[in-house]
Amino acid sequence: MDVNEILIMADEALLAERKLWLDGLAHERRLADLTVEAYERDTRQFLFFLSGHAGGPARLSDIEALRPADLRAFLASRRRDGVGARTMGRSLAGLRSFLRYLEKKGIANAAGARAVRSPKQPKSLPKPLSAEQAILVSSETGQLADEPWISARNAAVLTLLYGSGLRISEALSLTRNDIPAAAASLRITGKGGKTRIVPMLDAAKEAIDAYLKSCPFVVAADVPLFRGARGGPLQPAIIQREMQKMRSALNLPETATPHALRHSFATHLLSAGGDLRSIQELLGHASLSTTQVYTGVDAARLLDIFDRAHPRAG
Repeated sequence: MDVNEILIMADEALLAERKLWLDGLAHERRLADLTVEAYERDTRQFLFFLSGHAGGPARLSDIEALRPADLRAFLASRRRDGVGARTMGRSLAGLRSFLRYLEKKGIANAAGARAVRSPKQPKSLPKPLSAEQAILVSSETGQLADEPWISARNAAVLTLLYGSGLRISEALSLTRNDIPAAAASLRITGKGGKTRIVPMLDAAKEAIDAYLKSCPFVVAADVPLFRGARGGPLQPAIIQREMQKMRSALNLPETATPHALRHSFATHLLSAGGDLRSIQELLGHASLSTTQVYTGVDAARLLDIFDRAHPRAG
């Protein structure tokens, strides 16, 4: 972009302040090059938008007079151009940063930007692991802990996540009383106090037995089953860190998290012919639409399920 094009969007005083701000992001705050480039692009687009409002190059006085409605109009124009919520959220973050910089210098007021809500971000779900990956990380042979009993513990927790579709908080709140010796299922109390029944696989029972036999601490019947290295209740962050180690050692994707095992449980059941409503019950979702998103089911797949299941279909 040449000088004449730049001057169309803003006058020299405003552009000079913008350059100082961008230089500060790069050299003082040491933001990543790609982030600085994105903020440069976002503010450039905003200044072009503002120059259209002002009927000429944007000036510092135009920035000082900004209202929340002006920023919302900019975001609406970006949405009409097909820009997604994440990009718009980043654009707003860049503008807020620039306005805060000007506010500190007494040039502008950033209150208008603070009053504008960031666009609602789409829910991001972890990608499911393959069946082979899920089995490996939930087996004792896949564990990397130095202490054998900790490897057994981690394997038991991860087997419950994948084998029963549990949230990590649900697995770590289980007591010995919650797992009767001959039980083929577990009664789980999930979000909102909602109770559901989930399968208890033989592999999970065996993993829990192996953990209890090797655990150096006495685990009472009415306290959390899984213990930390010092004997206290096991914290979710410990399992998350163990999964992080396995991602590196076993060449797993960054999306391989404890929650991805619950996601894999649902996705693999659906792929094997499980029906969406049953999977909804097993996951403890209040809405079928949540399960649809969670398992990556699109409209075409739903119609295929309907065609195979409904007596009058086809």
